[in-house]
Amino acid sequence: MKPKLLRDARVYLSGPMDFVASREEEKKKGWRHRVGEFLRALGATTFDPWFKPEIQGLKQYGIEDEKTTSKRAEWTFQTGAEGAAARAGCAESFWPSMHTDLRMVDTSDFIVAFCPTNIYSVGTPHEIILCRQQRKPVLFVSPPVKFPALDELESHLRNQGDKKALKLLESLRNEVPIKENPEGVPSLWYLPLIGGEHIFDGFGFTKYRKHFRWLETEFDFQEKENPPRKPLLPFIEQLNEKLPQKWCRKLMKFVPDDDWLLWKLRRPSEGGASLEDIHES
Repeated sequence: MKPKLLRDARVYLSGPMDFVASREEEKKKGWRHRVGEFLRALGATTFDPWFKPEIQGLKQYGIEDEKTTSKRAEWTFQTGAEGAAARAGCAESFWPSMHTDLRMVDTSDFIVAFCPTNIYSVGTPHEIILCRQQRKPVLFVSPPVKFPALDELESHLRNQGDKKALKLLESLRNEVPIKENPEGVPSLWYLPLIGGEHIFDGFGFTKYRKHFRWLETEFDFQEKENPPRKPLLPFIEQLNEKLPQKWCRKLMKFVPDDDWLLWKLRRPSEGGASLEDIHES
């Protein structure tokens, strides 16, 4: 793979960070590591909210790690000045992170968003909407959501004849709630917002694992069990060669997609870069 159309592109990697199973594991071994490495191999610059860029004159501004959410413990619904001060402290503590992430979205050419339907997330929809308000593409990954361990537990309890545990399990399903999404179909709100051609049901890591020497992770087990029918990474590889098209319902055929504006920059030996042209396929 050689950099072509994506040589000067900037890409933000959007996805849940707050309510994932483990913020520490997500930061060290999450999907962003692989997708970021893949994009950089094609010449793109990636923005990862776990590893925010250093900002001129504002040292450590917006830095986020696995301990960032500890400030939430200070939240209170207490009325009066004391409660208001505590809530203001929580809000202000996260402002630099939010500010930095939204600025990275703003300066990106497009974003990659990982949105499994079983993980609560607020920042990701905000970033997606900001991107689409600027008519920039969002490559949206909505994987199948299944809970095999839960099914195995239910089967085990039935075999044991433990009616009380089965009743508790059913209550837990409703309280959480635990909802499978075996086809990975996203919220209907996302469909017109993003466009059907930019929604994927997985990353497609298997094809590239050997090339990038990726160690096997839970993502590989999941994609082995549920091979993506429309994987993201092959789409990005093709995007590096040729701009994608969109489906026109009026003409009933594929037409050029003017959401894809990838700048071609002339890089002098000294100083900054200047705009030349828009990449054309």
